[in-house]
Amino acid sequence: MSAHMNPSSILRGVAVMTTLALALYVWDAADLGNVLTNDWIDTHIKGQGVGGELLFLGLATLATGFGLPRQVVSGLAGYAFGFAFGSGLALAGTVLGCIGAFYYARLLARAPLQKKFSGRVRRLDDFLHDNPFSMTLLIRMLPIGSNVATNLAAGVSSLRALPFFSGSALGYLPQTMIFALLGSGVAVDPALRITLSVVLFVASGLLGVYLYRRFRHGKSLDKSIDAELGADETA
Repeated sequence: MSAHMNPSSILRGVAVMTTLALALYVWDAADLGNVLTNDWIDTHIKGQGVGGELLFLGLATLATGFGLPRQVVSGLAGYAFGFAFGSGLALAGTVLGCIGAFYYARLLARAPLQKKFSGRVRRLDDFLHDNPFSMTLLIRMLPIGSNVATNLAAGVSSLRALPFFSGSALGYLPQTMIFALLGSGVAVDPALRITLSVVLFVASGLLGVYLYRRFRHGKSLDKSIDAELGADETA
C-alpha cells in the first residue's frame, strides 16, 4: 500500500467493506431471501396497520436497492395492500432504493465502480447529459435493462441527482401500477385483473421501445439493448 495514499480513500474503502458486510449479515440473519413471499406477507404485513406498511416499505427499499426486480416488489405490494395504495408504497420503496444505490455509489464506491463499469458509466453519462430528466424517463420505461446497474452507474457519473430521481419516479410509475394491479388480482377478480395487467404491460413496453428508438437521437445506452430493441445506429 502506498505511504502517500489519501486517508479519505482508505476510509471510503473501509466504509464500502463495512456496509457490504453489514448488508450481508442482515440479509442472512433476517433470512430476507424468504421474506418477500405471499405466505410471509400474509403473516407479517397484511392487516398489521402502519407497522406492516413501514416494514414493507423498508424491505422494498432494501430489496430494490440490492437488485430485486421492482416488478416483483410491485406485485407483492398489490397483493398486500390493493392496487392504489400498493402502487404508491411500491413506488416509494423503489425510488428510495434508487436513491440509496445512487448515493452509495457516489459517496462510497465511486472509484471501484468507475473502474469496473467505465464503459457503462461513460455511455450513460453521454446518453443522459443533455436532457437528464427526459432521458432517464425514457430508460425507465423500457421493458428491459438492469435497474440497479443504472442506479450505480448514474451514481458514479457526472449526472445531477434531482433530474435522475424525478425522471426515475415518473418512469417507474407505469410498470409499478401494472404489477400492483397484477398482484391485487390474485385475490380479487383474478382473470380480469391479470388479463388487463398483461395487456397494459405489453402496451407499456411497446411505448417504451418506440420512445427509445424515436428520441435517443443516435445515442446508445447499451449495444445489447439496442440490438434487442431493433434500434440500430441508423434508427
